[in-house]
Amino acid sequence: MSRSPFPLRLGAAFVLAAALGACAGTPATVSTGHGQATAPAPTGYLQGAAIPDSLALSPPPPAPGSAWAALDDAVARQALALRDSARFRQAHTDADLRFPTGAGQFSCALGVPVDAARTPALYRLLQRSLIDASAATRAAKNHYKRPRPFMVNGEPTCTPDDEPHLRGSGSYPSGHTAIGWAWALILSEIAPERATALLERGRNYGHSRLVCNVHWYSDVQQGQAMGAAVVARLHDNAEFRADLAAARREIAATPAQALPMPRDCAAEDAVLATDLPEAR
Repeated sequence: MSRSPFPLRLGAAFVLAAALGACAGTPATVSTGHGQATAPAPTGYLQGAAIPDSLALSPPPPAPGSAWAALDDAVARQALALRDSARFRQAHTDADLRFPTGAGQFSCALGVPVDAARTPALYRLLQRSLIDASAATRAAKNHYKRPRPFMVNGEPTCTPDDEPHLRGSGSYPSGHTAIGWAWALILSEIAPERATALLERGRNYGHSRLVCNVHWYSDVQQGQAMGAAVVARLHDNAEFRADLAAARREIAATPAQALPMPRDCAAEDAVLATDLPEAR
């Protein structure tokens, strides 16, 4: 969809994640439309009870009138002030989790471009862990059905084409943040010498959801918690550990900044330096 300046982002990614997650353990075959089959569609590493239960792990979202709700409101006001800024446009870019684009979201922080041809193990690792992190937020989202900021304040989001989908998807906890924080933790294990940059990228990746006007600060905080829970559980999965080791070997064999990046990293760093004081 490209009727607006911002194409569909979150809806397509999470519909895909939900569909793939639903068939975890039995890889679906993707048809080419000409009677031939391509490679099996990716699935998450975790199945059933192995997926962290966000409803059990997440306290209720802040009650109206509470100090936590007041903080959510304060951060939301600061985020609205960034509308139409470079940081707002970065939030739009960060919203795109569809692969292959999603694979490159952390390339600048990693110092290596991530794609299916040059880093296939890492590409697969990010794709499959996205499905797990998305699945881990679903129970609490469906239970609490928290309205998102744009539904309350009536202000635009950075991804207007996503809004119909977002209205039907609970705000708490943030799925994008869970995915971004899981990736930051995983990538920090793969490239520990770049852990500070990667964790900072994970933090501001979640903050992009605030700037986009689609999540409250407490959604983002709990999204980080769920992302960490997913990574902890993934370490008990043999397939994940094998892919993690393969990705580590790939990145160790790739000199930092030796390949062209998919984006202007200096410009991205400059934009991400703009932050929300109340959300530090």
